[in-house]
Amino acid sequence: MTDTPLTDDREPARVVAEMIDHVLRLAATWTAWDGRPVPSGDRIYTPHKAIRRVADHLVDHLAEIEDRLAGRVPLPDHWHASLITTAADLAPFTEQDLEEARSRLTRLARIWTACLEALTPEQLDHSPGEGWTLRQVAFHLGGSVYYADAVGDLSGMESRVLLPGKRDLTASRPGSET
Repeated sequence: MTDTPLTDDREPARVVAEMIDHVLRLAATWTAWDGRPVPSGDRIYTPHKAIRRVADHLVDHLAEIEDRLAGRVPLPDHWHASLITTAADLAPFTEQDLEEARSRLTRLARIWTACLEALTPEQLDHSPGEGWTLRQVAFHLGGSVYYADAVGDLSGMESRVLLPGKRDLTASRPGSET
């Protein structure tokens, strides 16, 4: 695992829900995406990739917590994470994709809220099995805003519809010099 996540006095369920709210606020601007991946560090991001990474991260850690609470060893992590960009990640991000993302992430927020609110403070600050405490896992998930922040707020971008497989490489991005 990476560095131990810092926690504070916020409720862990709120941390996860606020992360998802933040992601969905940004995603609401992504229908204006021009089809060009956004570089961030040594990776590239697209609207679909950001949604995929947030959802995968939530599912992965939910499965981990459920296994640990049940006394099972969690399945090993075989995600490619943000290292890869799939063909599906490069597809235009439409209103229908936004609706799907809202449904998927809102449901995951409810599942996480129910899971975390059912735990006592003692359970949240305990680490059943190996790994972070359950509170630390929730705060770690709060960092998933990174994926959406990498794509950013595209509300200032002119909306255009691109055909699958076609990219308008002459369109300018906010802050670009083209």
